[in-house]
Order: sequence, then structure tokens, then C-alpha cells
Amino acid sequence: MSGILYCYFYFLLIVLKIYDINTVAKKIELPGAYILGAGACSHKSVGMIAEMIFSIKAESRTSPAVNGNYMASVNPGDNSCILEKYREKFSDNDFGLLSNLYASEGNPGKVIEVKVKRRTGKDNFVSCMRKSLKEHYQDKAVGMGGSFIIQEGKAKLHVMPREFAACPLNTDEDVDNWLHFFNMKAPLICQSVFVSHDPGFDLRVEHTHCFSHHGEGGHYHNDTTPDSVQYLGYFHPAEYLYRIDRPAVTHMIGRD
Repeated sequence: MSGILYCYFYFLLIVLKIYDINTVAKKIELPGAYILGAGACSHKSVGMIAEMIFSIKAESRTSPAVNGNYMASVNPGDNSCILEKYREKFSDNDFGLLSNLYASEGNPGKVIEVKVKRRTGKDNFVSCMRKSLKEHYQDKAVGMGGSFIIQEGKAKLHVMPREFAACPLNTDEDVDNWLHFFNMKAPLICQSVFVSHDPGFDLRVEHTHCFSHHGEGGHYHNDTTPDSVQYLGYFHPAEYLYRIDRPAVTHMIGRD
């Protein structure tokens, strides 16, 4: 993969502002990029709040965008999870809210394979990798992006409610009480972006969303079956960091 441009970028977005994946790809000078990661759907497009699981190829001068994104939302009838292919319902390539994305040329090449069984500590799969990078590289920030599969076991995921909170969410506990949590079963396919530490850009240092072929998906927190869980992942380091629309006023609430 020598010479291929790899990028990852973070967004802390104004709620009402909408972003287009094709515009973002051009802004980072990588039109036609394959982009994976975790974020939220455009409230304007889908008419509600929903989790976005990114797997999309941006348009280029010679080809249109190929949108393989999934969206996870809460069923208003019974509060269960609804997982849908985005393109089957919507024709745009928009997104909003907090998104952590990894962009590449999407070509074949060498990657880092990570295969593990059993969790012996409290940290989740992504946090273990991120903290290992931090310990090894110390003050040098290292960003990674990739996909992993929870092959066996179950995992704790959340899906945001369909509507914004009626009152401010001032603490992590407030956020947790607002979210809908689920214990979802493997196999879960997860799109993950993480950086060893924040080098001063007010970043969310890890963000992972998962989808499946059995109707479950959302924001990954941790596995709930440490003795039987199995992970298989493929990752690649980034070369550049793009921080778009950094807010003037920030906080650390709800960054789990």
C-alpha cells in the first residue's frame, strides 16, 4: 500500500448542519474515496435521529457514489432496534452530528490483522488497541481505521432515540438515561476509527458502529460475554488528520 493516501477525520457538528460525503471527499483532496466509520444520519434527510454505519465510496469524475451505509433507529412501537440499508430508503449521501471517519483510496494492500479471544480486563477491543498504541508511541498520535467482526458472543450497543432530548443532557448519566441500550448477538460487523490520544484537536478518540445481517446494529460499547467472545479485525494507520468544524465551546460529555 506504499504511496496510498490514508486519511481519518473527526467531526463535532452543529445539530442542524448537514454534510455531504462527496463534498467531504473533495475537501480532503481524495474524490472517489472509500469511507468507513461511525456517525449519525442527517435528521433532515431521514426525519429522525438515527445511527449511521458508514461504508460508502464517494463519487469521482468517472463514477457515481456507491452508498453501502446502514442506519440503526429505535422502533417507536416497542423500542426495539431497526436496522436498514440506507440506499433502500434514501437517495442522498448526507450525514450529520458527531462522525469519526476514515478515508482511503480503497485499493488492495497490506493491513494489520488482529485476532483475539476472551476479554480479561474492563477495556473493550478498540480501547485495548488504542491504549497499546499510546503506550508504545507515547506523545506521537497514531490514528487507525478499519473493520472488525465480533464472531462469537454478545455485545452492548446503543441506539439514539428518534427525537432530540426534551431537556439538556448535562452529565454522562443524563446521556445514558436518554439512550436505548441493547445486548446484541454475533456476528456483528463493526466500522471503527480511533486515535492513540488527542493531540490537541478536541477529538473523540474512538468511535465504532456495528451492523449485522440479522437486523441488529448501533454504537459499540463492549462485549458482554468476555469468556466466549471472539474478534477478528483488519486495520491500517492513517497519514493525515482532518478536523472539520471544530466547535468554539466544547465538553467531554457522552464521548464513550
